[in-house]
Amino acid sequence: MAYGIVHFFPGGTKEQYEASIAAVHPGPDKLPDGQVFHAAGPSAGGWTIMAVHESQESWERFRDQILMPRMQAGIEGGFASPPEETAIDLYKVVV
Repeated sequence: MAYGIVHFFPGGTKEQYEASIAAVHPGPDKLPDGQVFHAAGPSAGGWTIMAVHESQESWERFRDQILMPRMQAGIEGGFASPPEETAIDLYKVVV
């Protein structure tokens, strides 16, 4: 089942997003294994990222093996604090 993650970074900026995404994605306009959708943009009070993974397991693998280790190590110019997170078991995904 597809699995959605929404991250909101209070006070986040485009520049912080660009630095962070460069550190955790495999390349410009390339998605990590198992991720099928990625969107991001400014939102009221910060920056929001939406991602869809093939499954919850795919998300957890990316989170545990790539995202968290790199964020915990510190990303120069990246987001200063952890996001507010909403996870969604998706019923339907149309791309």
